[in-house]
Amino acid sequence: MKRGLAALLLLAICTIACVAYAAETDVQAIPACEVCGMSRETFASSRMLIRYADGTKVGTCSIRCAMEALGAARGKKVASVKVADYTTRVLLDADKAFWAIGGDEPGVMTRTPKWAFATKAAARAFIKEHGGRLASFAEAKQAAGAELTGMGKKKMKKGAKEKVKCNCCDMKK
Repeated sequence: MKRGLAALLLLAICTIACVAYAAETDVQAIPACEVCGMSRETFASSRMLIRYADGTKVGTCSIRCAMEALGAARGKKVASVKVADYTTRVLLDADKAFWAIGGDEPGVMTRTPKWAFATKAAARAFIKEHGGRLASFAEAKQAAGAELTGMGKKKMKKGAKEKVKCNCCDMKK
């Protein structure tokens, strides 16, 4: 009985360590958003990772930048889209995440915040505290895409030397 409990505890510790390591290596491998240049570590709770079938990856700071990256990569087959859980910052499948759209917690690179959660209970608790509504990834993509469409042809200028403002939310980089 004690051995089984000890083995279970060791397995749990290893799992937590592996998840933390994976999150760390994701940000270390791609430290800046490949669309706008913002720090993915600073915005770890909204970061996304897109993997294409050809093995290439694109890391972004937000769903807004992920939508721009996906739009620029038309024709490339997407293998997976991961998003950070708002609370734990662990990457999870964006399609399986529970999204909160809106509310009083300022979003990243957006006027209308969009946050992902691993569980519906966590998303509902966030919404209860901050407002907004529960949504799917499809709805979050649609909302982010609508913001991009509303911007016209304006795109982020990656790597600008001076402080620049985001075209969609006035956030300074």
